[in-house]
Amino acid sequence: MERKRILIIRTDRLGDVVLSTPVIRSLRIAYPESHIAFMVRPYAEDIVTGNPYLDEVILYDKYGRHRGFFATLLFGLKLRKKRFDTALILHPTNRAHMIAFLAGIPERIGYSKRLPMLLTTAISDEKMNGQKHELEYTLDVLRNIGVSCFEKSIYVPVKREDEDRINERLSQRGIAAGDAIITVHPGSSCPSKRWPIENFSSLINKVSVNYGFRIVLVSGSEEKRQVGELKRSLGKDIVDMSGETSVGELAALLKRSNLFISNDSGPVHVSTGVGTPNIVIFGRKQPGLSPTRWGPRGDGDIVFHKDAGCKVCLAHNCKEGFKCLRAVTVDEVFNAVRSLLDKKGRKDHLTIKQHQSVIQSD
Repeated sequence: MERKRILIIRTDRLGDVVLSTPVIRSLRIAYPESHIAFMVRPYAEDIVTGNPYLDEVILYDKYGRHRGFFATLLFGLKLRKKRFDTALILHPTNRAHMIAFLAGIPERIGYSKRLPMLLTTAISDEKMNGQKHELEYTLDVLRNIGVSCFEKSIYVPVKREDEDRINERLSQRGIAAGDAIITVHPGSSCPSKRWPIENFSSLINKVSVNYGFRIVLVSGSEEKRQVGELKRSLGKDIVDMSGETSVGELAALLKRSNLFISNDSGPVHVSTGVGTPNIVIFGRKQPGLSPTRWGPRGDGDIVFHKDAGCKVCLAHNCKEGFKCLRAVTVDEVFNAVRSLLDKKGRKDHLTIKQHQSVIQSD
């Protein structure tokens, strides 16, 4: 089938959009002359704007001006004017499927979990089985239309103006251009994903004493309380940028960093997209939320994921005090930091070629 105008749709979270970026390049290779657009929520705009393989970015503000049924209806009808012939819906939502249908797009391919009757091709949704990585699930949508997916590199553009702003802010806080920094993200949207704050505190103190790197804390604005609690337990040399960065500025900061330490979160995938090594701590014994599906994709990244013996994971309603997270010790994570930093001490010289390490226990 000739596909001249293709719309990619992904309107969920930041990390999910990052993991969908290989779809863009694979499509461009398969359809070099086609018009390719990507529809995202406004807060993920920086992830796809500037991608050299895209022709257009379309913003769908489902929590703002497009909130509600009638606003979504009007958005879909207005989208008709763009005359897309193919919609690739990478994550199933009722609204995404409705919009593609209302836009009159003849070919609508996506997962069957939500309103499959609005799709022309509905793929069986087995994502929660967690048998492979989310990146592979997104590429399966392309494979369904016969597109070969050999290119799996994550791409996050970094704008010069964002780099300039980050460098200026770091300079104002005493971090010069040549200083080594480690960025730490101690928050998460769900307590079942948060390594204890006291562990982050002990780890940061240990890294600071042994390496002298400056530490930068980041988080979303909704996680500032967790970061504030951590900051109070640390020394004055900690730089707190929580809630201060746009997505583009976060990408610039992570590119500037020697290492990123984080709970399971979207910024981990941004870090991968700009080439920074990651140490990531996972909780929850659920296949669909495991590192197999959501782990970082960088070479040499280290992931901690402990099996605490729970038969059923109750997530944020955990009755065991999140013992899977508490099972990850400060010494283990510090040793992971040391194994990465001792390669040469600076990200520019890291040449880690081993496969991703996943630290687990039975």
